[in-house]
Amino acid sequence: MVIGTVVLVAIGLALGYFTWWPLGLIVIPVIVWLFAFFRDPERPITDDCRAMVSPADGLVSDVGDVEACDLVGGGPAVRIGIFLNVFNVHVNRSPCDGIVSNVVYKKGKFVNALSHAQASSDNESNTVILLEPGTQDAVCAVKQIVGLIARRIVCTVTPGDAVRRGERFGMIKFGSRTELYIPKRLAPTVLTKVGAKVRGGIDVLATVDRDVSCRVTAASSSAAPAPSAATV
Repeated sequence: MVIGTVVLVAIGLALGYFTWWPLGLIVIPVIVWLFAFFRDPERPITDDCRAMVSPADGLVSDVGDVEACDLVGGGPAVRIGIFLNVFNVHVNRSPCDGIVSNVVYKKGKFVNALSHAQASSDNESNTVILLEPGTQDAVCAVKQIVGLIARRIVCTVTPGDAVRRGERFGMIKFGSRTELYIPKRLAPTVLTKVGAKVRGGIDVLATVDRDVSCRVTAASSSAAPAPSAATV
């Protein structure tokens, strides 16, 4: 925001000085948009341990099946794609509780994110894979994909990190696409549809057939009896 503001103010001053001074004021709405783009509002997160909340703000562009999804263990999965325009909040959030198994960055093109299939397969992307707490099974994957205008992906988590439902883990700068993959072994029930406007962390995109919670795992661990002296 600082760099963008400095550049825009310089452009405004140059326009005002070398042309007509009111012309320099055209940068003001652009500066306002710049600050609005980086907004990061607090969100109320559901307590439903079976809910998969939206990982991004935007428009649901596609909902479909993937026959063999390597991102969630190689089995069949449901994929929900979300298109983010330049006016949406661009902070990405975790769909559920989980342990970061892997973060996979891939170089690629900058195809318009509205071209769902091509953008998903060809564009530069970063994928965060989450394990179901207490297991070695993938519970979901979130894929951050650049678009025609977006040129930078930010990801703040690393393998081994524990994340909670609705927790922030990164952002994509300036128009993009985010995909959520849920393995079918969790019997996901999709609650959204193409054309729906969703908000990251608030709207539930799907539910699964079991509780997915780091709290449950932690409680189970703390409730386990301590080993006896004989065992030690």
